[in-house]
Amino acid sequence: MFKLLKNLNKKEFGIISVMSLLIIGQVWLELKMPDYMSEITTLVSTEGSAMSDVLVQGGYMLLCALGSLVLMAIVGFLSSFTSASLSKKIRKRIFDKVEEFGMEEMNKFSVSSLITRTTNDITQVQMFISMGMQLLIKSPIMAVWAILKILNKGIEWSVATGVAVLVLLVIISILMITVLPKFKKVQKMIDDVNNVTRENLKGIRIVRAFNAEEYQENKFENKNTSLTKLQMFNQRMMSILSPVMYLVMYFLTLSIYLIGAKLIDGAQLMDKIDIFSNMVVFSSYAMQVIMSFIMLAMIFIMYPRASVSAKRINEVIDTEPNIKNGTVKTTLKDKVGEVEFKNVSFKYPDGQNVVLKDISFKAKKGSITAIIGSTGSGKSSLINLIPRFYDATSGEVLVDGINVKDYDLEILHNKIGYVPQKAVMFSDSVYNNVDYGENGKPKKSEVTVKKAIEIAQAKDFVEAMPNGYDDDVSQGGTNISGGQKQRIAIARAIARDPEIYIFDDSFSALDYKTDYKLRKELKKNFKDTTMIIVAQRIGTVIDADQIIVLEDGKCAGIGTHKELLKNCDVYREIAYSQLSKEELENAR
Repeated sequence: MFKLLKNLNKKEFGIISVMSLLIIGQVWLELKMPDYMSEITTLVSTEGSAMSDVLVQGGYMLLCALGSLVLMAIVGFLSSFTSASLSKKIRKRIFDKVEEFGMEEMNKFSVSSLITRTTNDITQVQMFISMGMQLLIKSPIMAVWAILKILNKGIEWSVATGVAVLVLLVIISILMITVLPKFKKVQKMIDDVNNVTRENLKGIRIVRAFNAEEYQENKFENKNTSLTKLQMFNQRMMSILSPVMYLVMYFLTLSIYLIGAKLIDGAQLMDKIDIFSNMVVFSSYAMQVIMSFIMLAMIFIMYPRASVSAKRINEVIDTEPNIKNGTVKTTLKDKVGEVEFKNVSFKYPDGQNVVLKDISFKAKKGSITAIIGSTGSGKSSLINLIPRFYDATSGEVLVDGINVKDYDLEILHNKIGYVPQKAVMFSDSVYNNVDYGENGKPKKSEVTVKKAIEIAQAKDFVEAMPNGYDDDVSQGGTNISGGQKQRIAIARAIARDPEIYIFDDSFSALDYKTDYKLRKELKKNFKDTTMIIVAQRIGTVIDADQIIVLEDGKCAGIGTHKELLKNCDVYREIAYSQLSKEELENAR
């Protein structure tokens, strides 16, 4: 929690200082009221007292109450402002940190957990700062000040107050020992509920297609019931605190009056009024002492969960990405557009098996390099090493003759036009989905964007939309087909005008005709651009300058289509499973 408070700036610390002064003023006004009550008691008990004197003292009491109310409102506003400002900074720090994360860190936390930490956890901290800051300052000041006020009012009453405070502390300690471990589980369970909800919403089509609604309901019900039971337990335990505190408070009041009645009964006539006045004042101050400990108890109720949330937030903020940013911002001009793998091996951070083993090849500027292989052979893993979504376990991946680990990541990414397996659409217009991101170049023109859409074979269906290029794409692209999403994603990469294109099985949703026309346009318009294409279909890779065949993470063959048909059994098996012998022999 204290690490998060370091995000407060000088202005906010100044606000906290002003709050402290206002709270001291508020406590002074609240503790001044019993003094006026004592004066009124004395006046009422004294013969010949004027009503005007009683009204004057009553007026002072009302002014103190009004002043305390005004100060309380100001303190509430300042604490809300400070806590909201802090939560804003923390949320931004988490977002910025997640932007730096590689795939390893994303897999470590999971999307649903990061969402919970950015929303629910920060809200818990914000609520604690807003309420706790006031109570943490006010309760000790009020407790100490009130105790000093009653020290000389009667030893019997002081003992009774001390016993009441001791009982409260024991009960609070027992509850905290019981409930604190449970609070640590709550946020993890909220992650689980969010994860199941997210999976259900994301896979709603599959759920319905397989009539799995009941299965999903049961899955959610189990997670939700576990969370509910734990929360109910926590709330029941904490709800014990309120009646116990009021019970202690009322018993203390009763004890004070019983002790006072006994003292008055045994006192002389002249002392009875003083004892009665002291009893009324002591009762008021004793309630203030108890209220101080009730406020401290509220802090103890809020702190455990806020502390767990703060720890989860710090876990994200303190996580250093394994992929460190390099310093190189220049390239070797004689090797621009060249991609080379030198004895590259790779396994996933949490994995046991090596996914890629001793891969070596070179993709020259202006060439088309295709990567093909069976499912799970390591094709996507291979190309994910180029933009540094992961780092090679051993060996080197070179872009423009420089190891990708040495590059400034922004410079490296500006060289690449990347199209993933699953086309990602943003909830924006078609135009803005294509005109997306920066590339270290002047802002893309409308001509460039529309040309990219035309090359990607998306012009016909985009212009047929009600609003054409300005038509909205819904979140996740649910209002367009898979092939349309792929073509818009390809257009997005084309509009960047990079040195290197990476197509990770990006033509899989296209029919053969569109696939052919698209590759033809790419080859025609980008003769000096390096292209790396991952594909399952022989027809997509058949015209490539070189084809890398992967099997079980190893390179089973490198060459052209015809060379591999003669020399590579793996390639030949894939080829004959898709096309006839005549079609393959007539190909380039």
